[in-house]
Amino acid sequence: MQRQGPTTEIGQAFGVQHKHGARALDVFSPKQVNHQPGAPAAGDAAERVISRADFAEAWDQISAWPGYQPTDLVTLPGLAARAGIAGLYYKDEGSRFGLGSFKALGGAYSALRLLQRELHARTGQEYPLSQISAGQCREACAAITLVSATDGNHGRSLAWGAQRFGATCRIYIHAEVSAVRADAIAAFGAEIIRVDGDYDASVARARDDAEENGWFVVSDTSWPGYTIPPRDVMAGYGVMAREAAETLGDAPTHVIVQGGVGGYAAAVAAFFRQHWGDRTPRVIVVEPDRAACLFASATAGELTNVAIEDETIMAGLSCGEPSPLAWEVLAEEAWDFLTVPDDFVGPTMRLLARPEAGDPPIEAGESAVGGVAALLAVSADPTLRERLGLGADARVLIFGTEGVTDPEIYARIMAGADHV
Repeated sequence: MQRQGPTTEIGQAFGVQHKHGARALDVFSPKQVNHQPGAPAAGDAAERVISRADFAEAWDQISAWPGYQPTDLVTLPGLAARAGIAGLYYKDEGSRFGLGSFKALGGAYSALRLLQRELHARTGQEYPLSQISAGQCREACAAITLVSATDGNHGRSLAWGAQRFGATCRIYIHAEVSAVRADAIAAFGAEIIRVDGDYDASVARARDDAEENGWFVVSDTSWPGYTIPPRDVMAGYGVMAREAAETLGDAPTHVIVQGGVGGYAAAVAAFFRQHWGDRTPRVIVVEPDRAACLFASATAGELTNVAIEDETIMAGLSCGEPSPLAWEVLAEEAWDFLTVPDDFVGPTMRLLARPEAGDPPIEAGESAVGGVAALLAVSADPTLRERLGLGADARVLIFGTEGVTDPEIYARIMAGADHV
């Protein structure tokens, strides 16, 4: 049974002039955007894969952490007018716990839950999450080693959490992770292991070393027999979705989410389905065209890996293997899958940082802007707008998943570089 999603009347695509005379959106050519329709269907994945209780427990714990505060939901009327839609809302995750990204919600929370389970297994005692979170079990946690692979942000979250809770931490990074991002992780006391190859190679190495040494993987992706920590990561991401829902009140017509392994996209889709039911927004997944494993899965109609031949500038989305746990949700909830080229990233970051039409400036990282870039490109193509239901009355929510996580790369992009 195919689901009925939100509908909009199709408006006229705007032709917008840059203040210097050239068309401001010409760089966002819709010819460079690939679209694959999803196959949304009635099912229970949004309730079964990650439950309301999972989301509620994560909210109760994370919202009580020192330094917690909701991130800003920014209204962008000028950019909405450029795109020919009624409203555009940008959830800016750059300030999250001082770590620069939404990943702060996932890795640290999953580590907390894992430590609770392992302490109980070792001692037979029940340890409240609040006690572990407050650092009151540091001596016991020090004997537990947490490991993960990362492109930067997830590893920073896990290292931050491990330091708070007292656990030992090892983070595996691939060859293309910048030295700045590696140093930011090491600053929280984690040991850094750099692996030849791409992100998926670092995932494999982390898994192998953990199995050999009795360590514990805290990953945002799942595999057969390994689903609990990724589910906890997704539950943590639900905090971001809940904040957005409570701030908006009414459901937007669309939500555009970046891809990666799919955990964050699935968490947002599941939370909104639980929260808004049949009024849930149309879910659009955006990926780099160099690392489009979810797009490939939608095309094939089943979980599909892709080989990454060239690393994307969107480092946090450089994933060739989708999470099976996340795909269960996205297979039922995602209406559309898009890919965008790296050429869109720099112009989008500069547009957000130096806005026109009265929009507030936003400092967004490379992995945060795929949704905005896709919206601008799609808005220039009436046919593609119609396929995605992006009419004049559309109200679109985009999660800006990271701020400036590498100041050196950000400075080069602001200076005009589009390939760093």
